[in-house]
Amino acid sequence: MFLEQGVIPQNHFYKYLLGSLAVIIASSVGQLPMLIAIYFKAVNKEVAFPSTNEAIMHFFDSNTTLFLMLVSFVFALGAMFLVIRLFHNQTILSVTTARPKIDWKRVFFSFGLWAVIGVITTGIEWYLNPSFFQVNFNFDAFIVLFLIGIVLIPIQTSTEEYIFRGYLMQGFANLFHNKWAPLLMTSLIFGLLHWFNPEVGKMGNSIMIFYIGTGLFLGVITLMDDGMELALGFHAANNLIGALLVTSNWTAFQTNSILKDVSEPTLGFDIILPVVLIYPILLLIFGRKYKWNNWKEKLTGNIKI
Repeated sequence: MFLEQGVIPQNHFYKYLLGSLAVIIASSVGQLPMLIAIYFKAVNKEVAFPSTNEAIMHFFDSNTTLFLMLVSFVFALGAMFLVIRLFHNQTILSVTTARPKIDWKRVFFSFGLWAVIGVITTGIEWYLNPSFFQVNFNFDAFIVLFLIGIVLIPIQTSTEEYIFRGYLMQGFANLFHNKWAPLLMTSLIFGLLHWFNPEVGKMGNSIMIFYIGTGLFLGVITLMDDGMELALGFHAANNLIGALLVTSNWTAFQTNSILKDVSEPTLGFDIILPVVLIYPILLLIFGRKYKWNNWKEKLTGNIKI
């Protein structure tokens, strides 16, 4: 079983706290290229140093900014793997899946399903509200975005999945010896870390329902499927398709996408819809395809030591 693979006597919870600190430090080191680039541009161009997050986001062209932002996740993922191997003496596979090897068919099915849904829903919204969008397409800039995206965005999303649905979920399993507490704790932490996204400032705190709900959905499919493959595919599709299709001036990812959302951001039912309708439908699709059963035990059961 997936959680049980990390529940071993030497995995005391303090190790997960120290491991998390190591990943945070590595991520901070990964932000040095951004800081160095800002310094040299400010000095060479004799412009003021950006003093706010918004100013930083517009200091370079969007492709350069995206690249520099995502570099830190390369450092974080590398640190995460080193912590798992050297600090916990576990294989990367044991924090990925309970299967003998990673099931890439699951990853690509989840990616493809959510990518198709993302394209269709964006197309419908554009058709119904054309005034909300501007065509933002520039071939040269988009190709650069595409190359950055297909390499670095899956690294970014995989880093988050390994931290929350892999490492910390097994860590909380060591602490609580059940399944529901790791599910809830990782979902809450995942959601609350999005508190600093600019979307929260624009739409209000109620958007946290979406972030926490998404974390809960990713946790449920990980526990039900005994592995992170579906979560890895979903998260990669969500961020990659979002970056390629639509951007705006107030989201965390501002890119040379095909469309630009110029509408005034509001917290409408379309933001909550995935949590209350689309995610449950996806659970039914995944559950039927992969023959999930015994939901209560897999989501709330105790872990035997």
